[in-house]
Amino acid sequence: MQIARVVGTVVSTQKHRKFEGAKLLMVQPLNLDDTPKGAAFLAIDGVGAGVHEKVLVVLEGRAAGEALGRKAAPVDAAIIGIIDQVDVDVDL
Repeated sequence: MQIARVVGTVVSTQKHRKFEGAKLLMVQPLNLDDTPKGAAFLAIDGVGAGVHEKVLVVLEGRAAGEALGRKAAPVDAAIIGIIDQVDVDVDL
């Protein structure tokens, strides 16, 4: 799983039948200090996330599809949670 921020939306008039009715979002992975980490990527939304929200993304194809109830869907990344707060214990 990875923490990311929703940075945009994707509109697709034609897509795989398993994605019908699904919302596609661009997400930017984040470091713990909220700075960007790597390149942004496309994720299917399973929780109603919006632009600028911090989210939890699962990055395993099979797990991503099943987390959204879309078994056998060609999914690489799925948004499975909206993050309200992250607390890090710096003494570890």
